[in-house]
Amino acid sequence: MTKLAVVVFPGTNCEHDVVMALGNAGIEATLVSHRETHLGDVDGVVLPGGFAHGDYLRPGAIARFSPAMDAVAALAREGAPVVGICNGFQVLTEAGLLPGALRRNEGLRFLCQPVRCRVVTTRTVLTAGCRAGELLELPINHNEGNFTCDAETLRRLAAEDQIVLTYLDNPNGSDGDIAAICNKRGNVVGIMPHPERASDVLLGSLDGLKLLGSLAKNDRVASSS
Repeated sequence: MTKLAVVVFPGTNCEHDVVMALGNAGIEATLVSHRETHLGDVDGVVLPGGFAHGDYLRPGAIARFSPAMDAVAALAREGAPVVGICNGFQVLTEAGLLPGALRRNEGLRFLCQPVRCRVVTTRTVLTAGCRAGELLELPINHNEGNFTCDAETLRRLAAEDQIVLTYLDNPNGSDGDIAAICNKRGNVVGIMPHPERASDVLLGSLDGLKLLGSLAKNDRVASSS
């Protein structure tokens, strides 16, 4: 069985939801403190949503210096699945594991609503169980979900197949309608919508399980070099 670590920062509030949703997808998950320098014998890691360190300075800016992030970066280099959800996405960009940045939503409003997303690529650890072009309904819950990057980075993300999900009706102003991106190898993914909140019929959608379940289908991604 695939086993993942779920890193808990001060202010994280989605860790138990992620553990439960991963369990629904047949994946064993264990909570690990951000203070730990070793994540245990795991196949990958998820950085869950919330407000790490209260989002002081800016979201993810303090969390990137947590001891656990060295272990997260090591797993990423080894090709292991590394997924950041919402605040976790912000942490991954601040840590330099993904390009770009997340800023205040267009209109400066907190957003909490279901959105429809299109799967752009299936070569990532989070979308291997999906179809290209497939539509997923997932909830968002964020204030700084507006993905931004310079024009060259946006061009490169598209050219190198690093755009993972796009919004059908962009709710936050993200460049390129981006809802999720990955690194070049496809093993590090940042996603702004919450798949764990779409993982049970009682939550209104099972589309999140298609994403989280993909994590059980992936071995460590071989280097592209």
